[in-house]
Amino acid sequence: MSYEPPTPPADLPTDIVNTLNDYSPDQLQQVARYAEELAEHKAREARLDEKSEEDEIDERPDDLPDDVPSKATITIKEINDNRYYYWQWREGEKVRSQYKGPVSPDE
Repeated sequence: MSYEPPTPPADLPTDIVNTLNDYSPDQLQQVARYAEELAEHKAREARLDEKSEEDEIDERPDDLPDDVPSKATITIKEINDNRYYYWQWREGEKVRSQYKGPVSPDE
């Protein structure tokens, strides 16, 4: 172990380096534990966000509008003897719908 103080990382802000230099060994160990736990937490959150985005992209139909959630299903409504497709999904206690297009006469 060297008797020289360690060199801080170049991208670490100067104010943080100065603050850490004023801390006691006990405080520095607490900061180190907290920083390690915080880094693990943020890395885990980033992995979960990335996985969630990948899952959403994989499951999202090509013709699904951006403002319709991927959990939406297609339903057919008949209005004035005409049939129409609607995206439909639940938000809490409410069922939401968004127009998709007319049902083809062949279907």
